[in-house]
Amino acid sequence: QFIVGDEAKDIMQDAVYSLIEGNSPILISMPHNSSTIPTALAERMHPYAQSAPDTDWLLNQLYDFAPALNYSVLKPHYSRYVIDLNRAEDNHNLYPGADTTGLCPVTCFDRRPIYLNQMEPTPAEIEARINRYWRPYHQALQDEVKRLQKTFKHVLVFEAHSIASVVPRFFEGLLPELNLGTASGESCHIQLENAARDVFERSGFDWVQNARFKGGYITRAYGRPHEGVSTLQLEIAQRTYMHEETGSYAEAKAARLKPVLHTLLETLRQGLQEL
Repeated sequence: QFIVGDEAKDIMQDAVYSLIEGNSPILISMPHNSSTIPTALAERMHPYAQSAPDTDWLLNQLYDFAPALNYSVLKPHYSRYVIDLNRAEDNHNLYPGADTTGLCPVTCFDRRPIYLNQMEPTPAEIEARINRYWRPYHQALQDEVKRLQKTFKHVLVFEAHSIASVVPRFFEGLLPELNLGTASGESCHIQLENAARDVFERSGFDWVQNARFKGGYITRAYGRPHEGVSTLQLEIAQRTYMHEETGSYAEAKAARLKPVLHTLLETLRQGLQEL
């Protein structure tokens, strides 16, 4: 099914993902954007897990300016509880020695079990989910990068994420507001990395680079700066644009953050064109 708009084409791939094809060197990927869980699967989960509490909430609103600026945007239609698109297909730990969730998570971020007793996915089911959800998303990501490379010498996959400000399982205390990850500098051209740093320095937000969040699977697997493909992950603490206690969008907070994101992406676009 193809839905053609004024500036972009929204492509639906069997209800697994949506892709807006832009005309700029930036592809925004939001692999944890959805909270949707198929009914048959949700029935095997504890009631508290059925709402997918570890979703990267409200990124659609936070980045709603992206299509008008001609950025490509790739989003899944299903929750990370179905399958985590930002984990490796073989489920290896991206942070050796640190606690993390897997390809098909069985615990929430607060360590509560997702599934009812003896309802966890089997290896065969996990493989089926890889085929049904994981591979189409990554094929779409790869295809869109290749399409953009036909026009632009250098392209960027911008990994858009957010997380609760306090998650003791993964980090101590309060998470910095903006968390830049470039796989310790390996996934992103140094000039783009420096450009992002400059924007953050002027932003008024507290930020860190390659700290607890260095970038997930997509950042690490697709970043090939020497081949013209950079990747960068931005993990945003949700207190910067949400009322975390209610889960609602905070217009006043977001009004301060969104111009920073707009400036960041436009600065990165300019940087790509100057490489």
